[in-house]
Amino acid sequence: MQDVRQMFLAEHGFPMSEFRRLQVGPVVRKDEVEYFKEVGLQEKIRITYALAGHADDGSRFLLRHEIFRADGKLAARVTSTGGWMHLVERKLIAPPPDLLAAMNSLE
Repeated sequence: MQDVRQMFLAEHGFPMSEFRRLQVGPVVRKDEVEYFKEVGLQEKIRITYALAGHADDGSRFLLRHEIFRADGKLAARVTSTGGWMHLVERKLIAPPPDLLAAMNSLE
């Protein structure tokens, strides 16, 4: 799930270098995994990425990934709870407007 999130952020103007420059980074506090169907080793899968909710200022978020097998059957659902941390102050903060807009572009 982390790879999917990082690819999305990089594609929307937020590669790791930009997070370092802004001194902001995502922090996941909890992942909840629900398993439905088996996925074999090296089996092709499709992963969705959606915003399931966030605080009014965007400082905290709820993300949902669904993993589908090649036959289209839902294999797993991962719901992640997290936020945006200021890397120096070590506290959750509202993300910069462009980052909030990128997150809001998710389904």
